[in-house]
Amino acid sequence: MNTLIETLRYFVLITIELIALFLLISALVEIVLMYVPEEKIRRKLSGAGVFGNIIAAGFGALTPFCACSTIPMTVGFLNAGVPFGSTISFLIASPLLNPIILGMLGAMVGIKAMVAYFVIAFLCSVLFGYLLEKIGARKYVKNVRLKPASCCAGSREVVDKRSLPFRGKLKVAFAGAWESLRPILGYLLIGVALGAGIYGYMPQDFVMKIAGPDNPFAIPVAAVLGIPLYIRAETAIPIGLALMGKGMSIGAVISLIIGGAGMAIPEMTLLASIFRKQLVAMIVLVIFLTAVVSGYLFNLLL
Repeated sequence: MNTLIETLRYFVLITIELIALFLLISALVEIVLMYVPEEKIRRKLSGAGVFGNIIAAGFGALTPFCACSTIPMTVGFLNAGVPFGSTISFLIASPLLNPIILGMLGAMVGIKAMVAYFVIAFLCSVLFGYLLEKIGARKYVKNVRLKPASCCAGSREVVDKRSLPFRGKLKVAFAGAWESLRPILGYLLIGVALGAGIYGYMPQDFVMKIAGPDNPFAIPVAAVLGIPLYIRAETAIPIGLALMGKGMSIGAVISLIIGGAGMAIPEMTLLASIFRKQLVAMIVLVIFLTAVVSGYLFNLLL
């Protein structure tokens, strides 16, 4: 009975925390984007060299897109003449540096872990985008055009957000945050429920043996296991948090989150529609290396 009560308490508390975090972070991002003209961002992305990769990774970190929004935007960048390396940096950073992931990590694991995660993932996004351009991977892009679409939210009324007073911007931002939350609320609850079940009923010895800090292969295994476990970023965080509470090393948790967020099966399927299999394989390898390197660094530094 005590285990059941603790499990239910975990479910309720984590659900409230995650919903509050999601709404606040999404609203904040919406407000920031109201002050940043999209055309200005596009011009900055067209800069040559590493600077373009840095801007692209930063833009990817600022935009909480799901795969069905990230992929059409990626195509739009390529069609608009944005350098291939910058586009890839955006493509890598967008799922890994999702503001929702960062906010939840900061609130539930700690600011130090959040900053370390951001720095490592950001540098990997810049580096691998630059390297893939240098080795000529652009030749593996298919000549396709996709219509922009979003599965993350319902249709919204078109409003000139920049002309609104701040109070109006605030209202529109929270309305947009709620519209983004509604379609994924079920996924969030599934993730919290799975996390609560792990927290309450999974034997700690089992987790320590498979994914504890003493297992040198826990991190690459976690990166691969994150792929089928991943549904949404909001789902992965509570599962990882519960596993860490059972003894899973923080490096393995970070590896699981990066592997799941970056190599999610729906996103890889969409990528296969615009990239040839050689480039899809390169991106999968890049995400896997990012997950493994990040995991080992986390265990060393934190």
